[in-house]
Amino acid sequence: MSFAAKSYPLIRFYETFCTIAKASIMALALLATCTEAQGANDLRVALVIGNATYPSAPLSNPTNDSRAMGDALKVLGFQVIEAQNASREQMQQAIGRAREALQGRRGVGMLYYAGHGVQLDWRNYMVPVDADMRTASDVPAQSVDVQVVIDAFRAAGNRMNIIVLDACRDNPFGGTGSAKGLAQMNAPPGTLLAYATAPGNVAEDGKRGGNSLYTQHLVQELKEPTTKIEDLFKRVRLQVRRESEGRQVPWESTSLEEDFSFNSGVTAPPQEAESQKETAFEQEKSDWDKIKDSKQVGDFFAFLQMYPRGFVSEQAQFRLDQLQKLKTHDQPGVDRIKHLASGANRYALGDVFKFERTDGYTQDKKSFVLRVTSADDQRVEFNQGKVVFDQMGGVLRNRFGQKDPALLTAPADIAIGKKWRSAFTNTGPNNVKLNSFYDFRVVALEDVDLPMGRVKAYRVERHGWSRRMNGSGSGVYLSGTSWIDPETMIVVRNDSLNTSKGRTTVFDSDQIVSISRAKRPD
Repeated sequence: MSFAAKSYPLIRFYETFCTIAKASIMALALLATCTEAQGANDLRVALVIGNATYPSAPLSNPTNDSRAMGDALKVLGFQVIEAQNASREQMQQAIGRAREALQGRRGVGMLYYAGHGVQLDWRNYMVPVDADMRTASDVPAQSVDVQVVIDAFRAAGNRMNIIVLDACRDNPFGGTGSAKGLAQMNAPPGTLLAYATAPGNVAEDGKRGGNSLYTQHLVQELKEPTTKIEDLFKRVRLQVRRESEGRQVPWESTSLEEDFSFNSGVTAPPQEAESQKETAFEQEKSDWDKIKDSKQVGDFFAFLQMYPRGFVSEQAQFRLDQLQKLKTHDQPGVDRIKHLASGANRYALGDVFKFERTDGYTQDKKSFVLRVTSADDQRVEFNQGKVVFDQMGGVLRNRFGQKDPALLTAPADIAIGKKWRSAFTNTGPNNVKLNSFYDFRVVALEDVDLPMGRVKAYRVERHGWSRRMNGSGSGVYLSGTSWIDPETMIVVRNDSLNTSKGRTTVFDSDQIVSISRAKRPD
């Protein structure tokens, strides 16, 4: 029996109970949610647009989708400005009304758009129903650039912006766009961008007379409005991926600094006590240990549904992507860089990496070489097992000891704004056990000068702490910066800092001097 079937009886009971009791409690639940939502301190305004009645290429569901989203957001206390089957002028007027409603209020602005969308020169356009586009030059003249909405929200002085685009269907306007689907955009500060499918891919419109696959699950998740926004969209992604069997995988880019839930609005990120983190980690690790060697896709779907942004979620995502290969195609973003797909092995037998380490205290430099002497889909040994990684590059063994689970230095996938967590128990010399916790965030894509030349890499900042498992002692507070090459997902430079006792010390800095990669299978 799989983990999904065996380890979550409470979830199954809850789902059954909710189905039976739904009719009798829905009115009370909606009333309570609405009351709580309207009591939130921040103004929330949603611009909801659904375009379906295109003369030459009508769509089945965008008007249904926009109605469902508008209704759900009204229940949650949003002021909703709606436009259905709108001309370009009507869309522009609706954008203006949203900006006026938000102006100077430090509120939350949201755009939900369902309909045809096209990309041109790495910009995304919403297509009005009166568009008659025949050439690429018609696109900016006859459609509405998503950036116009983002600029309007920024001009209003919003505290936070949410952009949701269910607009990745086949482009029927031949010769007008540069590629299928929508182009990748990096979220501006204080913004979350959510696409119905990965950039450059096409979403399913859904059953006629119903909702699109994406909006169906998004509306369903909004019924759990206390969920943090990033967790909510991760769960939507899982449900869409599972139902489409990997043909459609939603995508997000975020630069949010504050937490947000759809009923309580913007809140400061909670400060978890160290003991709380340790308790949460113990439970998550217990569940992870039950499935980490599983070959059942459902086990990893269930785990990620339970822990969408946990301490081991990136490992679970990578393992899921190993077992169920995505049926979407990768598209470089605005940076024109190819990204290694999640689930692809990052190391192979015969790979050789030469490093240079600078001691932060003495400034002495030392060279060392890591050669892959054994590798399979889950475990990579260097130098006959002296150093051990997993295929994500997570550290299982190094000079400081044995780690369980791995210290996750690189995530399953990467983009500016990406955040992840890592927690592990390190067993060092004399069997001393330390619990360590790190939070990571991708803050930039930039050029990095290395001995082997200049590379473009993502800069990742991390902060964390370690202390003995029994909780004795004050612990050591750590931070650092690393740079990840997106084409290989390998850390090419890493600066480690000790921030304890009010001082910051670079205790070592590693950088790759050269890489010799073994030939990969075709």
